[in-house]
Amino acid sequence: MINLLSRRLSAIAVAMVIAVPATAQVAGSVDNTPYGGSSGEFLLLGAGARGAALGGAFAALSTDLTAMYYNPAGLAQLARPGAMFSSYKYVADTKYSWAGIAFPMAGGVRSIGVSLGTFGFGDQPVYTIDNPDGDGRTYSVSETYVGFTYGQNFSDRFAAGFTAKFISDGLGQTSASAFAVDFGTSFHASVGSRPIRAAFVLQNLGSSLKHDGAALDVGVVRDPPLGTPQIPQENQPSRLRTSGWTLPVLFRVSVALDLVNQGINRVTALSEFNQPNNTKPGAGMGLEWAVTNIGNSGFSLAARGSYTINPDNNVNDVNLGGLTTSIASGSFTADGVALGGGLGYTRGNLHVGFDYAYRNLGPLGGTNFLSFAVGW
Repeated sequence: MINLLSRRLSAIAVAMVIAVPATAQVAGSVDNTPYGGSSGEFLLLGAGARGAALGGAFAALSTDLTAMYYNPAGLAQLARPGAMFSSYKYVADTKYSWAGIAFPMAGGVRSIGVSLGTFGFGDQPVYTIDNPDGDGRTYSVSETYVGFTYGQNFSDRFAAGFTAKFISDGLGQTSASAFAVDFGTSFHASVGSRPIRAAFVLQNLGSSLKHDGAALDVGVVRDPPLGTPQIPQENQPSRLRTSGWTLPVLFRVSVALDLVNQGINRVTALSEFNQPNNTKPGAGMGLEWAVTNIGNSGFSLAARGSYTINPDNNVNDVNLGGLTTSIASGSFTADGVALGGGLGYTRGNLHVGFDYAYRNLGPLGGTNFLSFAVGW
């Protein structure tokens, strides 16, 4: 079984290495990437400071409450019932929050959970060409999703799960709704005495967001038919119709290997390849060091770091209709770096944890992610 799994993981790694240059060769000089071709981008903002510090590569390691976001299969390995709240101070004074609660069932064979993610801002002035300082009106953005997650262990090596989501997207005086599903699988084995985990995740596969609302109300004056007296026509109320926008679908392949797993110490290396539907493929790597039950006190500490390739920030690679920019991520820079740590306390069935993460988003600046969790 272990040898078979090792061969599969090796095949996956080879495929990942080949995939990126192959994509570049097919594209040639024509870039058909659908930049800006999806809506509901807040669905990609993550969950929990631990995952933020480790990037998308966390999908292979996630067995806590944030598995409801990163990999539904990981929730099947939830150790105890728990709840979590996290807050993300995003760019331009926007805010993203995530909360979840989950319960293991059937002696740990399966788990269920509910999660909530919100993003937005409010009371921003409306600027127009005629009123560059604002026309006295304001607008707000309120985006929310509610998810239900089910994860199950099918053997001591394999787990699978799904998250069903209802999404609401309010932009000013328009709104839209959609349904989506995340699918995830988790393989766990060992290389010698070192645990290894692999995850395959498909996120946000669902219906489109098609906005409607009062902001689309317009007045239309129709010209009289040809050959008839040109009598002025009255303004007729009408409503514009919008096209549907796909959700940001994302496919992830992630692997995590314990480099050190002795006593109370663990060091885990993580890697990921991802393929979105609205930009170029990306990749990332991370490292987590954790020490548990220090001196039998019940306290635990963790330090984390990761680097994620962000093709979106290579704006010089994108044809912007003649517009030029001097910003590009190019080679290895602070763009894509994330750092963080955590402090936890466990006594009996009670567990309390606090985590922090800092992420550098390149041209968008740095952001901070805080989360608090409790288990019982």
